[in-house]
Amino acid sequence: MLSPEEQLHIIKSGASQIVPEDALLKKLRRDCPLNIKLGVDPTAPDIHLGHAVPLRKLRQFQDLGHQVTLIIGDGTALIGDPSGRNSTRPQLSREEIKHNAQTYVDQAFKVLDPKKTTLRYNSEWILTLNMEELLRLMSNFTVARILERDDFTKRYNSNQPISLHEFLYPVMQAYDSVVIKADVELGGTDQLFNLLAGRELMEKMGMEAQVCLTLPLLEGTDGVRKMSKSYGNYIGLTDTPEDMFGKTMSIPDELMVKYFRLASTLDVSEIDSIEAGLANDELHPNKVKRQLARNIVESYYNSEAAALAEEYFDKVFKAHEAPDDIPEFSGELPLNDDGDVYIAGLLYVAGLAGSAGEARRLIDGGGVKINDEALAPKSYNVPVESLQNAVIKVGKRKFLKIC
Repeated sequence: MLSPEEQLHIIKSGASQIVPEDALLKKLRRDCPLNIKLGVDPTAPDIHLGHAVPLRKLRQFQDLGHQVTLIIGDGTALIGDPSGRNSTRPQLSREEIKHNAQTYVDQAFKVLDPKKTTLRYNSEWILTLNMEELLRLMSNFTVARILERDDFTKRYNSNQPISLHEFLYPVMQAYDSVVIKADVELGGTDQLFNLLAGRELMEKMGMEAQVCLTLPLLEGTDGVRKMSKSYGNYIGLTDTPEDMFGKTMSIPDELMVKYFRLASTLDVSEIDSIEAGLANDELHPNKVKRQLARNIVESYYNSEAAALAEEYFDKVFKAHEAPDDIPEFSGELPLNDDGDVYIAGLLYVAGLAGSAGEARRLIDGGGVKINDEALAPKSYNVPVESLQNAVIKVGKRKFLKIC
């Protein structure tokens, strides 16, 4: 059994803030399982490694012997989290929330231990509040306090509208902590206000306040912007092993340690050794990055899938060979009025691009090759004969054979 101090060292690995840290150490010294809370609003069906960062930290707590309460915010999602927003978030229907919630849960349990996880839906208590209960709850916060929130302040000062229902969000998230009696709540750095609101509400209701633990946003494969599907720099939990491995290998070297701390299953002591080895040039960055890529694939698939993904990577990227199992397209080619193939439309129809617009951007950036010959910018239409039995390569990892 690890000492409270040893547990704290593991918990702090990769964390941005622990507020207050001494309170967490005091809770750990009681030598009994803590209730660790994470609330997530199911606003989108698929999650990526960036979304999984708090899940990885929850799993660390579980491995240390603590209990996790995962709250699916099917109630708060009806309001919409204003964190990081410069406008009111569009409200989702209950059907969308229900669908997204199930998909999120399925993916979350790729990381969490189901035996040590209590799954709750906050519609149980939020949507059953009567007017009297709601008024009493809201009376614990002032408008001035809510306007201290950075995104509200920016919107207020720039005359951007703030809908009244948005003020409910931090109060409802705080109420979640009261209902489940959280010891620790996790969230991104952009969630600190909401987490502190939970701590404040628990104190006002005569309860022991939760500790707030924030985690940094994970940069995507471009190494600059936060991981996001809209930026195309994400590593999805449902990506194929080959894509997961290849995308991980594309991250900048300086992000490797951060990925190990936030996205891998390695022990903190191992990561500390890797960080030291990279700093004093005892470890080669390429070998370390391969270790990271294998670990990430193994954590969502298995070791065999990771080995095959690495083999695929070496064949395609080191030997520059096309893979053996290229998907084939035998459908009708999209033709323009001149009888040429609208290649951007073909890439979209074949699933190699999310839209024809994205395909055009890929072409303009030199990311589309036909028989290993890069298309010139603005070459959106190609002769039919140039595609006969051709192999199209999009980016570094996607291939398509035209039959």
